[in-house]
Amino acid sequence: MIAFFDSGLGGLSVWKTFQAQYPNYTTLYYADQQYIPYGSKTKEELIERAVKITDFFIENGASIIVVACNTATAAVIKSLRAQYNIPFVGMEPAVKPAALSSKTKAIGVLATEGTFSGELFKQTKEKFTKGVNVIVQPGYGMVELVEEGAAGTSKSLDVLTPLVTPMINENVDQIVLGCTHYPFLKEDIQKIVGEKVNLIDPAPAVVKQIKRLMPNVTNEEKVIHQFFTSSPDLVSFKAGVEKLIGNNNSVNYYTSSI
Repeated sequence: MIAFFDSGLGGLSVWKTFQAQYPNYTTLYYADQQYIPYGSKTKEELIERAVKITDFFIENGASIIVVACNTATAAVIKSLRAQYNIPFVGMEPAVKPAALSSKTKAIGVLATEGTFSGELFKQTKEKFTKGVNVIVQPGYGMVELVEEGAAGTSKSLDVLTPLVTPMINENVDQIVLGCTHYPFLKEDIQKIVGEKVNLIDPAPAVVKQIKRLMPNVTNEEKVIHQFFTSSPDLVSFKAGVEKLIGNNNSVNYYTSSI
C-alpha cells in the first residue's frame, strides 16, 4: 500500500500521476489541512506532524510513504529516514532538468520559502546551475488558490501574473513548479507565460522513484483508496478532492485528527 501526505490537496498531483500509471495499487492519502500551510511552520513543528502521520500510515498498512510536499520534504525527510525502517520518497525541485534543458540559460523556480531555505534546494542549485540565471520566486497565494478551488479563474490569473512576469522579463524558457499544489495551476501559468516556456512538474520523476521501491505485485482484490483529512470539514475536503481528480468511486473519505 502506497501512502501520500501533504499539508492539503497539492500532493494529489503526485497521487494522480501515480494512479494513472499504477491503477491496481491501493493507496492512502492524508491531507493535513488543519495545519496548512506548512510553509509557515517551524522545522520542529513539521517533524512532529510528519511523525504522527507516519505512525498513522504504518498502523494502516503502508509499505512506502511519499512525502508529497516540497516544504515537508526539505524539513523532515532526513529525520523520518533515520527514525523508521520503511522507504520514504520525497519531492525534489526539478532544477537539474530545467538547467540542462534551458536554451536561454535562464530558468524560473516557483516554490515556497520553506523549500528555498532547505539544504536540498541550495545544494541542487549550486551543483547544476553554473552559468544559468536562476530566478526564484516564492509562490505567494498559490497554495490558497488550489485549496479554494480557484484554478482557472480570473482570481488565479491576478495572483499568478505578478509572480511569473519577472521571469518572462528575464527570458526564462523553463519554469520549475516546486510545490505539489502548483501543477494544478499549470494551465493558468501557461496562459501568462506563453507556449514557448516549458513548465516542469516533478511528479513523473517522483513516480519513477516510487516504482523502483515498489514490490512487483498487483492487488487482485477491489482497489480502495482511503483519503483522510485532519480538518473536521469532510464535505469541503471531498469537494476539493473531486474538483482536482474527478469523482472516483473507489475513494473513501474520512476525517482523522491525529
